[in-house]
Amino acid sequence: MEINRRLAVPRAAVLALGAALLFGASTPFVKLLVGEVSAAGLAGLLYLGSGIGLAVARGLRDGGWQPSGLSGSDWRWFGGAIVFGGILGPLLLVSGLALTAAGTASLLLNLEAVLTAVLAWVVFREHTDRRIVAGMALIVAGGLALAWPQSVSGGNWVGPLAIAGASLCWAVDNNLTRKVAASDALFIAAAKGLVAGAANLALALVLGETLPDLPLTGMVMVVGLLGYGASLVLFVRALCDLGTARTGAYFSTAPFMGAALSVVMLGEPTPPPFWVASLLMGVGVWLHLTERHDHPHRHEALTHEHDHVHDAHHQHAHDFPWDGREPHRHVHTHSALWHAHPHFPDLHHRHPH
Repeated sequence: MEINRRLAVPRAAVLALGAALLFGASTPFVKLLVGEVSAAGLAGLLYLGSGIGLAVARGLRDGGWQPSGLSGSDWRWFGGAIVFGGILGPLLLVSGLALTAAGTASLLLNLEAVLTAVLAWVVFREHTDRRIVAGMALIVAGGLALAWPQSVSGGNWVGPLAIAGASLCWAVDNNLTRKVAASDALFIAAAKGLVAGAANLALALVLGETLPDLPLTGMVMVVGLLGYGASLVLFVRALCDLGTARTGAYFSTAPFMGAALSVVMLGEPTPPPFWVASLLMGVGVWLHLTERHDHPHRHEALTHEHDHVHDAHHQHAHDFPWDGREPHRHVHTHSALWHAHPHFPDLHHRHPH
């Protein structure tokens, strides 16, 4: 089958930016809720709304409970992702926010994108080049420009260290989640939401905090379903096709998207740093979208399961009746293959260089 020689803007990039948009859009709503609900209670309800909503959506989609599709080794990666991203990260963040000024916290949370990329490149050997590094640097610089005008005074070293630790936990979570990104994104996102929600609500109850009334609780959980749950589903799907560093770079535009929506929804001003961030992030995203990576590479023989269409990498017969619909999902085997075409570090292109 002929391979497209042009590396077009991938659908996965749209998914990653969509994840950033949904998460960023939740920020103005969460800002309106601050003061109405405690920090731990708010985080717990947001995550729990995500987990319950996605679990229900998965049940409706599949007509009941279905296996997760994770294998034995996958559960180790996923378990680590839940511990770091669903338990340790939120707990460190809530602890750090209580001791850190808002501006300092915003600046430190930009570490997540940097640490995600560093771990992907150094520990997990994901391929990168100068163009991607430059794009990541510009996107992060945009985030810094957006946060810098805020107050960075107050607090002590314990709070900032806890927030930096939360960023590291989420960076580990992102890289571990990539290992299972070919599995059911709804299951992955629902499980993370349920665990994180339970952990944060347990913390709120231990601290003696009370939950809001039912209407406000429902409102918070709906925001969590969209801004945290649906966003995570799109993020996981993008991980499968783009790799961790690139997906993390796109997702790190979320603060800008949240700020832009705050301008529209809350009538907030647009000081010069907002436009500086717009320019920096715009150029950074453009560098990523216009990336071209093309060289001869070898695909080793591989048997696995994921959603796919019958492209150049999926030329196989079926041992079951197939109605011709694509994408579809089943266990399939890739024969060894040597060819050249533009590609990203997706599920089938995690080769050394």
